[in-house]
Amino acid sequence: MLYLTGIKITFFLVVILASKKNKSEADKILALWLFFTGFHLFLYYLHYQNDFSSFPFLLGLELPMPLLQGPFLYLYTSALTNQNQKKKYNVVHFLPFLIAVLILTPFYSLSFQEKLKIFQNDGKGYENLILILYSAILISGIAYALLSLRKLSKHRKNISNQFSFTEKINLRWLQYLIFGSSIIWLVVIFYEDKHIFSVVVFYLMFIGYFGIKQVGIFTNQPISQNDNFQNLVLETGFVEENQTEKVKYEKSSLSSEELQSIHQNLTEIMQTEKLYKNPDLTLTELSQKLNVHPNILSQVINSAEGKNFYDYINLQRIEEFKKLILLPENQKFTLLSIAFECGFNSKTAFNRNFKKATGLSPSEFLK
Repeated sequence: MLYLTGIKITFFLVVILASKKNKSEADKILALWLFFTGFHLFLYYLHYQNDFSSFPFLLGLELPMPLLQGPFLYLYTSALTNQNQKKKYNVVHFLPFLIAVLILTPFYSLSFQEKLKIFQNDGKGYENLILILYSAILISGIAYALLSLRKLSKHRKNISNQFSFTEKINLRWLQYLIFGSSIIWLVVIFYEDKHIFSVVVFYLMFIGYFGIKQVGIFTNQPISQNDNFQNLVLETGFVEENQTEKVKYEKSSLSSEELQSIHQNLTEIMQTEKLYKNPDLTLTELSQKLNVHPNILSQVINSAEGKNFYDYINLQRIEEFKKLILLPENQKFTLLSIAFECGFNSKTAFNRNFKKATGLSPSEFLK
């Protein structure tokens, strides 16, 4: 019942993704990933039930299929974080699977009874091939899990350099997928197939629950009220630059005079227009205000302030908060309401950044 439930849930999710309007590249990869996972689970179910006689041609097809899991995780992570520029080379990731299928071709050409006898004798005559295949599966799974974590880490860094509000850029979905896959590979090392596939089923159940709960994964509903912007954030991890915008700089090399000039303009616009009060402020929006390229502005902030964009903007908000909280007319407001007025979008973000900047909590500072 557990395996059947997992199979049904998986193909149900595939149908949902297939019927989704305006499917992204990530949606298509996830749909294929779930399809092959569900098919693999179905093959194991037949093996578990000793029911391959109903589908004799399927016996043994499950052997190389774990080699698909790592590449799909990696490509999905790459697509969802907009780090999949070399798409024409995606097929290279599936070469180990294709090679394994070719090597197993002599086995697949055997009659059903011959293949069944080999299975019943625990792969007698194919011991070396099974050992090589098992080793390749483990190496592939662990290596792609690490590569996916690296992609996620790089994406986090990009977010800090591009956005002032990481709380709205929800990466828990990818985190859960990667860590869940990593747990499965640990189970593969230490436990038998029945335990492995039981964990896989629970993993798939979780994907279904959290994926549907997190708006935008299996639905057409936008991430937030700011449709265009938030959908773009989820899919790419950064706002695409307006190619038609005339900017002053397009190269990263800056003279010290240019850097100082841009930094002075930045300081002035922050003091006069208080752009940091916009909780959704991005590097691209600020660079357009200053008429410079986002990369140039990022370089100026890093060099002159010694901070990334995220920390710089939040420091401006904290300084504004420290000024406002001392005004007599603001004594009737709560600390959080003033924090929101300064541009923070959550209590967690405010407390964390305030503690980081001052070494004190907001209430400690006020005392």
